[in-house]
Amino acid sequence: MAVKIRLRRMGAKKAPFYRIVVADGRYPRDGRFIEEIGYYDPTKEPSVVKVDAEKAKAWLQNGAQPTDTVRVILKKQGVL
Repeated sequence: MAVKIRLRRMGAKKAPFYRIVVADGRYPRDGRFIEEIGYYDPTKEPSVVKVDAEKAKAWLQNGAQPTDTVRVILKKQGVL
């Protein structure tokens, strides 16, 4: 089971926000997930990001692979 930390798109058409979730890589982008660890709202100025650092670190230590975008978000938040 390849576990990934990735963005799950939410919100209305042309007004997206994203939840940062831990999911099996075989599931669809907006499909089933294991745990929600934060959110990202790019429509606000400046962008709003909230990440539960403890949960993120725990999943990374257990082998979860962040996507490229989530990796950048986690670095800016000081998790990586």
